[in-house]
Amino acid sequence: MTMMVDIRKLSFINEMAKVGTNGVADNMSKLTGEDSQMEVTKTNFIDVDDIESQLDAGKRVGVRVRLLDPPHGHILILFPEASAKKITAIMLRDVVDDMGDVSGKMARSAVEEMGNMMASGFIDGWADVLGRAIDIAAPQLVYAPTGEIVTRTASLGGDDLALFFDSDLSVPSYQIEAEIYAFPDLEEFVEMVNGIEVQPA
Repeated sequence: MTMMVDIRKLSFINEMAKVGTNGVADNMSKLTGEDSQMEVTKTNFIDVDDIESQLDAGKRVGVRVRLLDPPHGHILILFPEASAKKITAIMLRDVVDDMGDVSGKMARSAVEEMGNMMASGFIDGWADVLGRAIDIAAPQLVYAPTGEIVTRTASLGGDDLALFFDSDLSVPSYQIEAEIYAFPDLEEFVEMVNGIEVQPA
């Protein structure tokens, strides 16, 4: 499969990443009351077979969210295990007094809810830029080594290439880390990007 992105539109792909992650940071700020920031450190197209070699080997907890509208595909929100525990505490702080009483089911539900909030913030940013609604399916909880989750998700689209975002979330008071990966249907995504009108300089 050969797909060409209009070279004038490459900056737009970076802007899509920035807008999406800003949506994540905004939602996190509302939840924690802290000024959250999310920085996109890398955006590129990568061979699915090469993804695992570029990832941390540790396990991650998070959600996989399927896009029900163009550009379709999936969004992954992943947390290191230490961050997942902090997220559980934040989400349940008004519900329980002693985190030792929190069941595994409650903890999973808290992470799932946080991941869904972050994914919604990301996708809402894309929807604003593209000028269209993008609905999502219910989030699917994932827990496995990073490479296994990301490679499995990337391969769901059946493409040899994936659009790969590296991004870092910072919530200073809570020291929460999170990673976002976006895997849109590449043919649809490239068509949408190429259809964006470029304003003359």
